[in-house]
Amino acid sequence: MEVKHRMEIEEHYTNRSGWLRAAVLGANDGILSTTSLAIGIAVASTTREPIVLAALAGLVAGALSMAAGEYVSVSSQSDIEVADLTREKGELENTPDAELQELANIYRQRGLDENLAKQVAVQLTAHDALGAHAKDELGINEITQAKPMQAALASAASFIIGGLLPLLVSIFAPIKLMLIYQYGFSIVFLGLSALVAAKAGGSSRGKAVLRICFWGTAAMVMTALVGYLFGVKTT
Repeated sequence: MEVKHRMEIEEHYTNRSGWLRAAVLGANDGILSTTSLAIGIAVASTTREPIVLAALAGLVAGALSMAAGEYVSVSSQSDIEVADLTREKGELENTPDAELQELANIYRQRGLDENLAKQVAVQLTAHDALGAHAKDELGINEITQAKPMQAALASAASFIIGGLLPLLVSIFAPIKLMLIYQYGFSIVFLGLSALVAAKAGGSSRGKAVLRICFWGTAAMVMTALVGYLFGVKTT
């Protein structure tokens, strides 16, 4: 009874991989790219308006770019999966015996003896031949199957949420301390984003925070350097 109860409450994170990857990428990119853009302009400006305009433009352009990029990328993956499934369906119709043996060989390579592997292959083929080949031969299942629209919406929405934070800093932070405020708040935001992602994905929180803060700092420093070297002070 206890084993059954533990199996019922056991939590897995693989089913979150599709939308979680897009959401984390979008939030981090929204925070980091918008902040970096604001910092780059702030280095070359003594007024607030160019900084706010740059942050707003970066927010809008970035959200649309992230959504389009995710949709195209995941759609390409989906097209490959559909093509593989179509080809596999044709092979099942034209050479069912060869496909049955192929499935049995897969199970035998995983540790089953020859007779048991053949029995499993026969039963799974009778239940859902295409599903068995999709999962065990092609590595495609409902959990990890590409979902372009879901990825695009998750990426765009999370980018907007992330990008709004540095935009608000651009609007309300003291202009003389803009760089400090932008950097400080962005590191806090990035750290919180990493914590949420690590908790949702069941991974190490400390490693996630350290990784994003390190690379976030590097990106903002480089952008500030570009603004300093090539920027023209505006009044």
